[in-house]
Formats: sequence, C-alpha cells, structure tokens
Amino acid sequence: MRMEKNTTYKFKKDLTSLLKARFPYIYIPTWEEDRVLSVIKGVACDKDTIRTPRQVFTWSLTSGIVGQSENVSQETKSPIKALEFIEKCSEASVFVLKDFHVFFGVNGRGQDNEIVRKIRDIASSIKQSNKPKNVIFVSPSLVLPIDLQKDISILEFNLPTAEEIKTLLNEMIQVNSSTGRISIDLNEDEKEKLAKAALGLTFQEAENSFARAMAQDGRLDASDIELILDEKCQVIKKTGILEFIKSNLKIEDVGGLENLKRWLMKRNKSWLDSAQKYGLPAPKGVLITGVPGCGKSLIAKSISAMWQLPLLRLDMGRIFSGIVGSSEENMRKAIKTAEAVSPSVLWIDEIEKGLSGQDSGDSGTSTRIFGTFLTWMQEKTEPVFVVATANNISKLPAELLRKGRFDEIFFVDLPTFNERKDIFKVHIKKRIKDDFVKGDFSLTDEVLSELSKITEGFVGSEIEQVVIAALFEAYSEDRSITFEDFEKTIKNIVPLVVTQAEQIRAIREWANVRAVAATPKEDLFNYELKETSKENNSEGNYNNPEDIKSSRGGRAIDF
Repeated sequence: MRMEKNTTYKFKKDLTSLLKARFPYIYIPTWEEDRVLSVIKGVACDKDTIRTPRQVFTWSLTSGIVGQSENVSQETKSPIKALEFIEKCSEASVFVLKDFHVFFGVNGRGQDNEIVRKIRDIASSIKQSNKPKNVIFVSPSLVLPIDLQKDISILEFNLPTAEEIKTLLNEMIQVNSSTGRISIDLNEDEKEKLAKAALGLTFQEAENSFARAMAQDGRLDASDIELILDEKCQVIKKTGILEFIKSNLKIEDVGGLENLKRWLMKRNKSWLDSAQKYGLPAPKGVLITGVPGCGKSLIAKSISAMWQLPLLRLDMGRIFSGIVGSSEENMRKAIKTAEAVSPSVLWIDEIEKGLSGQDSGDSGTSTRIFGTFLTWMQEKTEPVFVVATANNISKLPAELLRKGRFDEIFFVDLPTFNERKDIFKVHIKKRIKDDFVKGDFSLTDEVLSELSKITEGFVGSEIEQVVIAALFEAYSEDRSITFEDFEKTIKNIVPLVVTQAEQIRAIREWANVRAVAATPKEDLFNYELKETSKENNSEGNYNNPEDIKSSRGGRAIDF
C-alpha cells in the first residue's frame, strides 16, 4: 500500500494520541472544515478508538458554541465568553473553534492580547479537569502567536489522497450512470488518471469538477482530464507566485532531441500505482542546458502535454520580495502549492539567474532560498517533476548538479543535419497551409535536405525565423512562397554560432564530461567553431559549413 493511502489513517491515529494524552490545544490548518469535523467526531465519539468518548462542540463568531442538538448560549459568540464556557464545562468534550486565528494577529500585530492571555490562563485547568477536555482550532491558515507556541500542538490535515478521490469518483459514477443520462467511458487506468489529476483540490472542489465534467457534455471520459486541470489552475493562480502554463504542444512538435524524448517517454505514467509493482519512485526531474534557442523551453512545455500533467512555471522574480523574510516564505509556499497539485511538472526557466546561491549581496536571502530548494529536491516524496533550464551552467553551484537532485542532466547542442530537417518540417507544416501561399512549393525530402545543408550551425529559433521571414517576403509581394525566399532569408541571418562562438565552445567543454547529449549518438556529428566575420566572407553567408567542423558537446549515451 502506498504512503498516500495512509495519510487519513495517520491523521486519525495522531489525533487519537493527542486526545488520549489530554493535549489542551490542537491547531489544524485546513480549508476543509466539514471534512475535518467529520473525522474529529468519528474519533471523539468512537468507544473502540478512545477510552472516554467525548461530546463535540463547535464554535464560530456567528453562532457561538453549538452542541450536538442546539446552541448552548447566544452569549458564547464572544470569544472570551466561549473560553469561559470551556473552562467551566464539566463533561468529557472536544471543542472545535473555527477561524480563531483572526484574534492571533500576524507577527504580533493585530493580536488580541486579552484572548491570548485567557487561552494561556485556562490551559492548566483543561489539562487537570476531572473529565477529559480538548480544544481544537480549525483555520484555513496557520497563525500562531509566540505567546502560545509552547501550549499549542499543530496537526496537519492533508488534502484528499488519490485513493479517496477515486472512491468519490466511483460513487459519483455509480449514482449518475444508473440514471442513464450520463455516459461513462473509463477503464481503471483512466479513473486513476482522473483521480490523480484532481490531487491538490479539496474534497468539495474535486466533487464539483467531476460534476462539471459530467454536466458539460453528458459523458465522463479520459478527455475530461483537461477540465480537471482547469480547476487546479484556479488553485495555482491564487498563490500569485506560480504561473499555470496551458500547453497544447506535442512532443512531435519539437524537432530532433530524440535521445531526450525517449528518456521522457520511458518515464511517462511513472507516478501511477502500476509503477509501484516495479518498485519505481516518481522521477525527480531533469536539468536541460545548452545553446540558447535550441528547444529547451519547448521540451518543458511538451512534457506537460505528453504526460497530461499541469505545468507550473516558477518565476524567481516573484520569489524575491522586498519584505524581510517573505522571500523564504514565498519559496516554501511555491513548493507547497506544487506538491498540493501533484503530480505536476514544475518548470524553472533560466535557473542560474535565480538560484546561484552565492555572493548575491542580499544579506544571505539567495543562499537561504537556494538551501530550501536543494533540501526539497533531495527529500521530496510527492510526484513533482522539476524541469530546470539553464543557458550559463557555470553559474550553478556543484551542490545542485550532483546526483540525487536531478535524475539526469541533458545537453542540447546546435541541431544536427537530420534535426534541422525535422525542425524545418515542423515549422513549414505549421505555417504554410493555405493553397495560395503554398503555390508550387513542395515540401519534399530533397527540399528539406537542401534547407538543412545551407543552415549549418543554425539553432531551432533561427530556423523558425527563417520560415517566418520567407513568408514575409512572399506576403509583401502578394504571391506564393518559393525556395528562393528561404535562400534569401538564410543569407541575411547571422547565426548564434558566429555571434556567440566563444560562449558555445565553453558550454560544450563543460558538457563533454558532465552531461548527456539530447541527440542520439548516431546523429552526433558537429562543429568546431571558428572565428567568422563579414569581412572574410564575401558572399555574406556567415554559416559556411567549411567553417564549422566536428566536435560535439555531451556524452553520447542512448536511452
């Protein structure tokens, strides 16, 4: 049985222990009042679970203390009166106080000192009462004054597990399929995927998302995963730190990089229960480094679509805040959100700009954030797949690069001949669809080979711009596109292999012994970069194949 299936059982066990030990104050931060209250009642009233069953009272600012049948007294709406009632109560009881955190303030500001003092005053009388009594604070956020930190025990109440959500899904399927108005087309694997997609939602949110999926088109099938992810998007947006990226990019839309693609495909569905039969953990993530413009970000987006998981982008600029201490809290909140909506893909673009961790001149904030991230990467148990991309890998410290943080480090080099053919094919098919625009132009293997030959050293983003610029040539003259449009555009582009030759050479030297080539070894031939300039190239073609010879970065390993 997986760990996640035992989380509710563990909560019940921990709560039972605290009640039996007569802990006076327990704090449960959760949005799910009804669900946690149901569990509390189940524990407190069960003679087999707890030796002395206890009556459960609830309190809120609008209703006061409410017993099992009716209000105890209207006067108990006042928090002081409620605490006095608890102190005088002579029966075995559990008091659940809702949203009491509003009296605790934030960082000592806005704190109601009288109420905090009263809580401390009655702590000993609650512990020494003839009949066992416990007070449980239930609030959506954890706010704990320093004065009460030694008196209150915090108990985590996790969101529903995949097993619990799947049980809910099966119950909804049973109820709605019997009416004949809802068509259900799901096998067991697809049910598991739907349940995993709803992880991170409260029980009520999951129920609402399944109901919406059924009501939208009168059926429930695997395609409704997208709708469930839309619900999770709301959770992510509310954090203000993570950004939900909706990507329809298919892995086939990324030209080349077959080695990296195969590695990713083999790890698809590895977060499902079926992977546990093989004793496999969920993959931690990959670090993708290499030449700018060669498809690192495209790969991150395509993983989300291929694995049908939400893609979360962590903007390091939002992590660093002007308030002292808030940057660290922002990082913890981002990690907690990513775990709450797991399984998910967490994308950190240009990680070297935000997690250098050293000598940033910010009183150690970057170092602390870096340390928090490293610890989480090493110890995380939730299926959050981290995709980090980096252009300047030399800025990253060695601690981030060692095994255990990422499953693999891939190096994306300049596209090979075959990869350039694939990239041209993707972009030409994507953009040239109209018959008038296409005209007599035919996308044959010979055309792709010729385009690939004359773009030696071009990166993927430059090839995309070649296609766009060629289309502008045809559009400006209101005619069909021709092969000559491509040739003209290519001659006018100074590729990155020329403008950043030294940087590319340095990246390759680093990757040769430290990273795995994203390109299969059968395609590995590449270039030795030479200094090239407009003055020594009379034809204006700065990417002459004669200037670029073999020597590729990244170890040639096939997956």
